[in-house]
Amino acid sequence: MAVFKKLVRSASGAKVPHNKNTENIETVKMPVPARVHIAMSQHIGAPAKVVVKKGDEVKVGTVIGEATGVISACIHSSVSGKVFAVEETLFPNGQKTQTVVIDTDGEQTVCESVKAPEVTDYASFIEAVKTSGLVGLGGAGFPTNVKLAPKNLNEIDTLIINAAECEPYITADYREIIENGADVIEGTKLVKNYLNIAKVIIGIEKNKPAAISKMKELCRGLDGFTVLELPSVYPQGAEKVIIETATGREIPEGALPSSVGCIVMNVSSVGFVARYMKTGMPLTTKRITVDGDAINEPKNVEVVIGTTIKDVIEFCGGYKTEAGKIILGGPMMGTAVISDEMPIIKQNNAITVFSKEKSVLAPINACIRCGRCVSACPIGLSPVEIALALAGKDEDELKDLSVNLCMDCGSCSFVCPAKRPVSQTMKEAKDFLRKAAK
Repeated sequence: MAVFKKLVRSASGAKVPHNKNTENIETVKMPVPARVHIAMSQHIGAPAKVVVKKGDEVKVGTVIGEATGVISACIHSSVSGKVFAVEETLFPNGQKTQTVVIDTDGEQTVCESVKAPEVTDYASFIEAVKTSGLVGLGGAGFPTNVKLAPKNLNEIDTLIINAAECEPYITADYREIIENGADVIEGTKLVKNYLNIAKVIIGIEKNKPAAISKMKELCRGLDGFTVLELPSVYPQGAEKVIIETATGREIPEGALPSSVGCIVMNVSSVGFVARYMKTGMPLTTKRITVDGDAINEPKNVEVVIGTTIKDVIEFCGGYKTEAGKIILGGPMMGTAVISDEMPIIKQNNAITVFSKEKSVLAPINACIRCGRCVSACPIGLSPVEIALALAGKDEDELKDLSVNLCMDCGSCSFVCPAKRPVSQTMKEAKDFLRKAAK
């Protein structure tokens, strides 16, 4: 068994407002839209390869994109209907991806291939997860079958179920616990048993007492299960942070959670695993929180993957006022988009829309060297020194300052009294190192 070194950090994180306005709003299913746009890049790694063409008939669960390479995921049709086109879509990160556009028939006929998998051992379990198309539903989108097959599987002793949901506004994972708690436990047991992991820690922020109570009730009498009440400090749900809080172990730079004996899964991901093993229905729908001061009717909505933001917002009563910023995700780590024609993909868990008044950035002032960004960084980095090293194009200094450990949580920008774009500077520094390495 590996030996783990504990390093002490003084960082405290950021006290962001929670704004969990939809926590008590039960998930509603949105009617299937007339047309969906299903992207082939809905995960970390290689995009899926389109295996349908214009005019093809598809059903719910039909494979329309095959995984390519080791790190990839297959893509299924979320609707029944006819392929209207295969086209390119420009994503917010500047990358273009092939997208299958499907005109729906409203029938939602299920594909004949959809059936519960036969799982008898670890290998068949991993194959079933791969076939399901599951990727990390917390936002990262890492193919789950790859995550559950680490090279050092015999050293994994802890499975962490991430139910922190520390991002403001978002309550999709909270509703998974409240509405599908039994599935969460069943999916966790499947992962624990097939991977032969001794310990399970279900981490939930303290500001979610109903979820904590429900999980403790469902875990009563289960060997190796612990429900951990996490501090309500952003970004408690970040993988590196929740591992350190739950186990005291620190992930080395460039390493994965498996390097410290842990696997981390999002709570909605394990809930899906349980349902897939019963039904064989692949990942074709997603629960998302729709909120923000520009939304008429904030809701938790279950949508078919490929539904456009525009259609989702119309289902939520439309815009209350002119949108100043549309974000896929939450305000801290979400991605702003230039159009509401963007489709929902697997790892999206929210649409947050702010009015023009709420979207105006404060004036940027000179850095006053207050050190708040250092105190707030959950990794214990020094953004001030990193900014200086970047300005001097000092590659060695940036490496020494471990800038690549930055996980883009935005805590530094949030606490900066001068309203400087600290987080953007950190991203620029990492990009500088990547380009220098090439």
